[in-house]
Amino acid sequence: MLFMRSSPMVIADVLISGLLLMEMTIVGLGFRFGGADGLRMDYYLMTCPFAEQIVKTTVNSALQEDPTLAAGLIRMHFHDCFIEGCDGSVLINSTKDNTAERDSPANLSLRGYEIIDDAKEEIEQQCPGVVSCADIVAMAARDAVFWAGGPVYDIPKGRKDGRRSRIEDTINLPAPTLNASQLIDMFGKRGFTAQEMVALSGAHTLGVARCSSFKQRLNDADPSMDASFAKTLSRTCSGGDNAEQPLDPTRTTFDNAYYWALQAKAGVLFSDQSLFTGPRTSGVVNGYAMNQAMFFFDFQRAMIKMGNLDVKEGSKGEVRSNCHRVN
Repeated sequence: MLFMRSSPMVIADVLISGLLLMEMTIVGLGFRFGGADGLRMDYYLMTCPFAEQIVKTTVNSALQEDPTLAAGLIRMHFHDCFIEGCDGSVLINSTKDNTAERDSPANLSLRGYEIIDDAKEEIEQQCPGVVSCADIVAMAARDAVFWAGGPVYDIPKGRKDGRRSRIEDTINLPAPTLNASQLIDMFGKRGFTAQEMVALSGAHTLGVARCSSFKQRLNDADPSMDASFAKTLSRTCSGGDNAEQPLDPTRTTFDNAYYWALQAKAGVLFSDQSLFTGPRTSGVVNGYAMNQAMFFFDFQRAMIKMGNLDVKEGSKGEVRSNCHRVN
C-alpha cells in the first residue's frame, strides 16, 4: 500500500505514471480489460463513432447549467455497478409487478437521469439499437469527473443492459452508518482492496448529504467529530431531514479537500470519518490529503476497475431502446 509520500520526485513519478496509463488506454485501442472479454476502447468506432462525443457534449451542457449534477452522475454509476454489475439496472422504472432499484430509499436522492435520457435519445437518432444505457452511464460519470476538475481517463465500452432491477438487491449498497472495517469487507467482496475503497470514497469530494444520513451522529455525540463542526451539522439539521450539507468545502470541484476534511474531523458521514480513524485506512487518507496527484491516479484506476464489475455481454444482456424499461 502506497501512502505518505509527497516529495517532488514521487509526485513527478505519479504524474508520469498517470500520463503513461492514459496513453496506454487512449492509444492502445482494442486493449481488453479484466474478465470482460468484449469490452474495448474502440467498441463503437465503426458502429456509432460519435457516441462518446454526444455523451460528453450532453454532460458538459447540463453541468454548465447545474454543476451539482456532476456528483449525481458519478453516484449513479457507482449505485449501478455495485448492484448486479454495470448494466444500467438503476435506470429501470418500477412496474405494478416489480419495485425497481431506483425506488429504494438508498436511491431516491440520485440525480441526472435526464442527462442519460438526452444522450440516449440523440444517440438513438444516429445509430439505433447500438449503444447501451450502461455504457452511457459509465461515460457520463467519466466526463463528469473531468468536467469538475478531476483526472482524465478513458474506459472500455461494450457493456450490455441488464434485465433485472429489484429493490431488495439494494441492501448490498454501502450504508452511511458503516465503519471502516465493514466497508473494507463489503468492498472486498466486490474485489476491491482497502486502498481502492478509500480512493473511490474520494468521489464524495463532490455533492451533499441529507440530514437523515448523518443526524444519528448528533444524537450519539460522535467523538470522532469536531465539536464546532457538530454545531454546523446541527444547524443544517434544523431545516429537517432533507436539509443538505456539502460533503467537503468544495462541493462542485473534484479535488482532495474531502481528505482534508476527514483529517480535521469534519467528515459529514460516519462512514467517511471512519476512514480516518480506521487503522487500515487512516494512512491512505493522509497520503491522499498530502498528494492530490496520487489520489487522482488511484481514483482513475479504481473507477476503471469498478466499471468492469459483472458486465453483461452478448446474450446475457441487451441494448435497451428506452433506458427506463427492458425491451
